[in-house]
Amino acid sequence: MSFLINFIRFSRLHTIIGTTLSIVVLYLIAWSVNKEADLQLSVLGLTLLSCLGANIYIVGLNQITDIEIDKINKPYLPLASGAFSKNLAYGIVSVSVLLSLGIAIYLGQYLLWTVLLSLFLGTAYSLPPIRLKRFSFWAAFCIIAVRGVIVNALLFLHFHSVLNGAHELTPVVWLLTITIFIYSIIIAWFKDIPDMEGDRRYNIQTLSIQLGAKRVFFIGNILMGLSFIVLIVYAYLNPSLLHMPTMVVSHFLFLLALIWQSRRTDLQDSKSISRYYQFVWVLFFGEYIVFGLA
Repeated sequence: MSFLINFIRFSRLHTIIGTTLSIVVLYLIAWSVNKEADLQLSVLGLTLLSCLGANIYIVGLNQITDIEIDKINKPYLPLASGAFSKNLAYGIVSVSVLLSLGIAIYLGQYLLWTVLLSLFLGTAYSLPPIRLKRFSFWAAFCIIAVRGVIVNALLFLHFHSVLNGAHELTPVVWLLTITIFIYSIIIAWFKDIPDMEGDRRYNIQTLSIQLGAKRVFFIGNILMGLSFIVLIVYAYLNPSLLHMPTMVVSHFLFLLALIWQSRRTDLQDSKSISRYYQFVWVLFFGEYIVFGLA
């Protein structure tokens, strides 16, 4: 049980949930194009396994290279706390990446490109001497590219080609990709706010350190709030594309929750900021669920 708990921490549960939701919803959107198509649930299961393997490799490598920083910022993580040895972590990420690549090679080009690009950016993000996480722009670029573009566009094409024999993005997927792109920007900014102490000590130049937590928090919330308003207006003007009441009501509730939570957050309290960061991930999860329903 102790190993399982630490493995879940090592895998970064919120990223696992986000990856799983995105894959299932993209699969359902692809299937909705032609509901007479064979479901091919084995393809969904193998795709999920491949992407989760890549996910664990990326977050695991980041922890391997950040042990000293995590002892300050996230002492509960298994490498920082000493619950996992470095050799065990290397073993987990090695098995994960081999499993991910093996399945991707078997299932075809779109999944393989998804995995290869994600692994490349995830490695460049963490591993010296490149270590793009040192630079605010490139750190954000890696997260935005993977979560915002690569996952949504290429995985949809993967499912669309398998289920329907088609190779183009639909309007719904374009809208979803743009929406998640905005979320990815905000996640890339907000994830560093509670980690400023450790990042400053080890010269990691995040946007929060460069501009200040208050300014980054304000800009990110304005951007997220505006995206909700745009989605409400877009759904109202295009009722045939997505189920309009679902989109309008959901994003109005998201907007109210955003205002309420942002007013309750204390930027001087790292635990309060961490809770808000997890709240943004909850909205991220909710976005996929809303698009899937709509």
